[in-house]
Amino acid sequence: DKKEAGGNDTMITKKIGWIGCGNMGGAILHGALKSGVLAKENAMVYDVSPAAMEKAEGWGVSLGADCADVCRNSDLILLAVKPQYAEQTLAQCQDALDGKAVISIVAGVTAERLRGMIKGCPRILRTMPNAPAMVFEGAFALCSDNDLTADEMTAAEELFSSIGVVEQVPEKLIDAVCGLSGGGPAYAAMFIEAMADGGVKQGLPRATAYRLAAQTCLGTAKMILDMDIHPGQLKDMVTSPGGTTIEGCEMLEKGGMRGTVMACVNAATEKSKKL
Repeated sequence: DKKEAGGNDTMITKKIGWIGCGNMGGAILHGALKSGVLAKENAMVYDVSPAAMEKAEGWGVSLGADCADVCRNSDLILLAVKPQYAEQTLAQCQDALDGKAVISIVAGVTAERLRGMIKGCPRILRTMPNAPAMVFEGAFALCSDNDLTADEMTAAEELFSSIGVVEQVPEKLIDAVCGLSGGGPAYAAMFIEAMADGGVKQGLPRATAYRLAAQTCLGTAKMILDMDIHPGQLKDMVTSPGGTTIEGCEMLEKGGMRGTVMACVNAATEKSKKL
């Protein structure tokens, strides 16, 4: 469950620095602050974008003069830059990351490659977030094969669990996470759009169809997570004998939905491996 504001028993006491505070980095920071897991006094941000810095300042956190300044004044550093900027950004940190813990959300860059970009000997945790982090409903995979200390790992878990679900996987499976939950919001959005199109075909207003389809998927996911039930069990709950839903399920099966979705995740995973 997400932490409620004021939940001091789970507050992160370590100082965390943000290198990059765009959509994803900003969502993680905002969520941690809003949930009460991280105090604004324990957060520092540097971003090359003046707009991002202004956004962070509005949340009451400290602003770093540059990347190295953030690293020197933080116990953990969240690296939240685009992959093509990772090397030049880390070079600007000079040796300020030596002996520090780095949490990377940089897509497609292995911990080994990151280590080669950093001057000194940092500890590295690679993670894979996804877009719903922006509305505090993220799915985060943390690489279990990392060298963070136990306290640092606990802080990382608290940081991400404040705005979503956290799972630990070995780094060799991070490409599968990319194919599943990384791309998953796009797949789910296509399904919602298709359901809404079906409703529109039957006469529903477009806005109504989108809201009903989106809320249906949101509610279904919440039932599976909160009630801890198998997706097949939920499907059985809704499909009455000889009813309307089983008719729809038959068409999905005839269309090869399950196999197509599996192939979709597989294709995205294989692409991730090649990057």
